Amino acid sequence: MTFRIVVFISLCLSVGLAWIIESGATDVFLEATRPDFQKIPLGVAGIDNSGGADSPAGRIRLGNRIEEVLKADVRRSQVFSLVDLASIGIKVGSLGAVPDPEFKKAAEQGVSVIVWGKAGMTNDAKDPDVNMDGYVYDAGNDEMVGGKRYAGATSVVRLMAHRFADELVFRYTGEPGIARTKIAYVSEQGAARELFVMDYDGYDARQLTADGFLNLMPKWSPDRRFIVFTSYRNRNTQNIDMIELATGKRWTLVSLSGLNITPALSPDGNFLAFASSHEGNSELYSLDTRTKAMQRLTVHAGGDLSPSWSPSGRELVFTSDRSGGPQIFLMSMDGTNVRRLTFEGDYNAAPAWSPRGNWIAYVCRSPKKEYKICLITPDGQKRVQLTSGPGVDDSPSWSPDGRHLVFSSTAGGKSQIYMINADGKDLERITFTGTHNSAPTWSPAS
Repeated sequence: MTFRIVVFISLCLSVGLAWIIESGATDVFLEATRPDFQKIPLGVAGIDNSGGADSPAGRIRLGNRIEEVLKADVRRSQVFSLVDLASIGIKVGSLGAVPDPEFKKAAEQGVSVIVWGKAGMTNDAKDPDVNMDGYVYDAGNDEMVGGKRYAGATSVVRLMAHRFADELVFRYTGEPGIARTKIAYVSEQGAARELFVMDYDGYDARQLTADGFLNLMPKWSPDRRFIVFTSYRNRNTQNIDMIELATGKRWTLVSLSGLNITPALSPDGNFLAFASSHEGNSELYSLDTRTKAMQRLTVHAGGDLSPSWSPSGRELVFTSDRSGGPQIFLMSMDGTNVRRLTFEGDYNAAPAWSPRGNWIAYVCRSPKKEYKICLITPDGQKRVQLTSGPGVDDSPSWSPDGRHLVFSSTAGGKSQIYMINADGKDLERITFTGTHNSAPTWSPAS
């Protein structure tokens, strides 16, 4: 095992860093990126309660819960700007299926969309179900343009709000929303590191593995049915495994001698890129998931790790120390046309290509020797330092709409998972339990 790989694994286990090496861009722009469109002013008029078996106080809590989740989803979407209707003097009365007359007043003050709803529970007190009706008023047309009913057990109340939010995003952008996406991550459980998956906002976490040792570096399949990851069943065996979320079924994809790490499935799911030291040095390989044929992509004395696919699947970005320290490189999917991307700073690693293809996120070391999240364009012409402040920031992963990232950070002392907009705004911590949560990876849209 080479010295470089020993250092890499040590860092992974100590602070959750996926890779620490060196980078460069022609110009550095430490500025926030601009949104790609004007946000749509939207007001939430409320979620009224239509009765049911629970107490009046319980019904109020139900409506408030749905409204709270919906507002948070709308705010995070970056498609809408959330307007507080009460603050602009809009007094909404009893909410039904027909738009309130006050909505026209809101429209005159620039509110483009108003949403509201009704929620109630069935009369089966032992096993109650929730019904929710969601409505959409479009000020431009002065009419209700949407109405839909959602039903399910009380355990999926948050999911109803998420679905309503996603349908609002789709109605006004034609793109899937992110409210029903998931985030897989690694959590410390005693002396072990196990895989977990949670909702995009940090709720409803559930454990996927229970090996009692190390499971690291998860990545989603394009259909979000599976997660690939590095599995250390014991100290002598390091494989790349795949697990099916619905069933827990698990199997090994790569079991070469040496270390097999940093797996990443191509956008069509047909190829698995990964790093392996089975030929002595850490090199990148590609496995055809259909034929099981394997191709070596890099041949270099330096260590190569952390591949990430371009949205087209025709290129890979990766980390290499072939220039003396860890830097970001690009190459074609067959290993040709290798070129260095980063030149600014002495440490750049753990790249993640955005779904829109316009940015590559990575871990950079600042002039103050702080590990932060940076962005660079694939042509190397723009570079942005996205995060700042205390702690080590690591393992960036993009939302499927390309407007957000998740990453791990020790800003609060222990490693936890945070969300941030791609313009550097609205930093939000989303894990609060456990002693060490790291290596987040955002699922594709549902």
